[in-house]
Amino acid sequence: MQPPTIDDIRAAAARIDGAVVKTPMLISRTLSQLTGAEVWLKFENLQFTAAYKERGALNKLLSLDDEERGRGVIASSAGNHAQAVAYHGRRLGIPVTIVMPTNTPLVKVMQTEEHGATVILEGERSDDAYAKARSLEAERKLVFVHPFDDPAIIAGTGTVALEMIAAAPGLDILCVPIGGGGLISGMAIAARAVDPKIEMVGVEAALYPSMKNVVEGGHGAIGGDTLAEGIAVKEPGQLTRAIIAELVSDILLVPERDLERAVALLVAIEKSVVEGAGAAGLAALLAHPQRFAGKRVGVVLCGGNIDTHLLANVLVRDLVRCGRIARLRIEAQDRPGALAAITAQFHDCGVNIIETNHHRIFTRLPAKDTVIEVECEARDAQAIDGLVAKLEGVGFHVDRASLD
Repeated sequence: MQPPTIDDIRAAAARIDGAVVKTPMLISRTLSQLTGAEVWLKFENLQFTAAYKERGALNKLLSLDDEERGRGVIASSAGNHAQAVAYHGRRLGIPVTIVMPTNTPLVKVMQTEEHGATVILEGERSDDAYAKARSLEAERKLVFVHPFDDPAIIAGTGTVALEMIAAAPGLDILCVPIGGGGLISGMAIAARAVDPKIEMVGVEAALYPSMKNVVEGGHGAIGGDTLAEGIAVKEPGQLTRAIIAELVSDILLVPERDLERAVALLVAIEKSVVEGAGAAGLAALLAHPQRFAGKRVGVVLCGGNIDTHLLANVLVRDLVRCGRIARLRIEAQDRPGALAAITAQFHDCGVNIIETNHHRIFTRLPAKDTVIEVECEARDAQAIDGLVAKLEGVGFHVDRASLD
């Protein structure tokens, strides 16, 4: 396979024009102040299926001839690629089959089926689903639509960079999440052709340094539960790794804490829901501020498909890290009035009690004592710090739970 050229990417832009959203590209003054860089955000989470994947999928489908369209296509994905292929396949009248692992959340299966695709569940791992899809490709003579290692897919993703540079000329850096490498490969080809001075910086979750390992010769351990499951790829593409090795200057790793913080900041500041993988670019600015200080940086928010329960957990955990929510373990004598004496301190400090629990049995304290566990919320971290000081000042011993 040969990588696409800038002409291929411009042709893809013309081909998909009007069928995908030309998403906003906006400066974030608040995030710029926070990170020390001039931060421009590309809101690809505002695509119809909430991810940039539509660009590559549509370009691939439009590149098929009538005979290939008639045979139908097949893809292996449990995420954004599945919905992109299914949605545009239905629009174009192309039969679509998607193979997903058996443990794929039901909501993702249903969303893909609602776009008109036939969903087949196979195996517990993405590798199992991929093997099944390739088997069905040969058996049923279907066209396989790879999520990233395909020139047409890469050309489609490159259109993101064309739009970013047109909206904000003179960017110093494009900061792009890396999973299989399709997005940053297409963007790097486009950006470097239009502006050779622009720097491409890739971002991976620290738990999945797959591309960094193969491109930079690292040996980072791969695996674990990451918020950025959309870029949690164990084996990156062959074509994409060659492009990245040539055109991407740096691959940064971001820890889970910064991924969570980035998701929470985008909700709080930009009022925009972004999944963990989609927020990885901003997470890189938080984790490596010196790398971007004083630069004009374009960040791709590449997807917004995050489970609502998971999003709620991330937002609450961020409040804990910011010090606005705390869990205090307060040691006290187990006698009438002890709880009232404690709650009086909360009242005086203006701290709201969310939940309380008494622990009398499973504790190392004397039998006449108890541990009162209080989950509380305040207007800021200083209020809770003041509460702890006041409780200890009147004789209570206080331990504070931590996420880190």
